[in-house]
Amino acid sequence: MSARDQHAEWMLLALTEARSALVSDDVPVGAIVVDAAGTVIGRGRNERERHQDPTLHAEVVAIRQAAVHTGDWHLTDCTLIVTLEPCVMCAGAILAARVPTVVFGAWDAKAGAVGSVYDVLRDRRLNHRVEVFAGVNDTECGKILREFFDDPARRAAR
Repeated sequence: MSARDQHAEWMLLALTEARSALVSDDVPVGAIVVDAAGTVIGRGRNERERHQDPTLHAEVVAIRQAAVHTGDWHLTDCTLIVTLEPCVMCAGAILAARVPTVVFGAWDAKAGAVGSVYDVLRDRRLNHRVEVFAGVNDTECGKILREFFDDPARRAAR
């Protein structure tokens, strides 16, 4: 299987996590962390609304779970797959965990920190740089977000 096909397959798992966020009315973003063998060792979805915690983005939840699974915060042989381009906070968590590869779906023109607004993960001034694969299953990843934000009841509540 090609890397592109593998990334697309993993993104389907991240999309399942994103859909799970809808139950708690969280923005539908999902993430997984896989180890070098391709085994899922961390799963996350946005849980900010559910727990009233602004740091509970899908990436952070998945990274925390992966670190618990491995017993080590150094995730140096892992890949993070997430349905939306990471924000600055999540990019910082990715760098802190030493994740070498990130795969993301939809671009975030308002808060993206992996090429849209900022490019934190590849900033040469920092001590760690990340290989990035962008736009994987971007149509489906973007659709779930558009549907969420286009819902008139949801817009009125925010």
